[in-house]
Amino acid sequence: MIKVGCNYLSFRHTDVASFVRTAYDLRLDVIDLHRSAFTSTEPEYLRGIKMMCLRLGLPIGYLGVSNRFVGTEPELRKHVEMCKESIDVAAFIGAPLIRVFGGHVSPEIEDREPLFEPLTRCNKEVAAYGAEKGVIVALQNHDNSNMAATAEDVLRILEETDHTNFSLILDTGQWQGSPGAGSRGESDPDVDIYSYIEQTAPHAVYVRTKFYRNDSGKEEWLDYERIMAILRGVDYNGSLSIVYEGEAEGDDRVEAVRKAAAELRGLL
Repeated sequence: MIKVGCNYLSFRHTDVASFVRTAYDLRLDVIDLHRSAFTSTEPEYLRGIKMMCLRLGLPIGYLGVSNRFVGTEPELRKHVEMCKESIDVAAFIGAPLIRVFGGHVSPEIEDREPLFEPLTRCNKEVAAYGAEKGVIVALQNHDNSNMAATAEDVLRILEETDHTNFSLILDTGQWQGSPGAGSRGESDPDVDIYSYIEQTAPHAVYVRTKFYRNDSGKEEWLDYERIMAILRGVDYNGSLSIVYEGEAEGDDRVEAVRKAAAELRGLL
């Protein structure tokens, strides 16, 4: 059965315990955490998070890592080690997978082609380490100036990494040309992000559902009736994680997430 949950970044200015409690109060089914939320990686601290989630009946869907597999060899090594450390943390707290990025590409770089080989190499190494620890590594698509900004990018990275422990976390709003990228609220008329979702959905083991403007109870920038139809078409039965990125002054994030959860559950 599809689970509806929430990502920590929806409430990024709070601590982990408060976020977990909020998710419980909202009667969500699952939560996602980010390494930036942790004040420590000591066993006692991590055990406290794990115990709280167990007591409240909230499984941890994945642990997010903001890596960058683009750069010099020392930079790449630093980010590979960061991902390995995050895999260790995920294994400890019981998260079945970690989220990784392809990496931001500087505007000064005109030819991305040479960047794919080191990206693939890093993905393979991290995926292999995750396999040893029982933690899946999943790429997340991201918007402009990223190595995984389009469906073509994502499919190429998945194919070239070619590892049984490497998969995809599909983000409904983080595509090149999407209304949540670039000029906020404006889609690129030459880009069909729903085609991107259709092409990549068969590979997804997790879905991040972006919400930007939903005061009415229905997301205005993305068409979730269309997105849910795509997911049903590929028999997706995993989690839908709400990532609220509304920026209007005075946003009530708790209420926004409540409305987002209601919309998603109404479409199941």
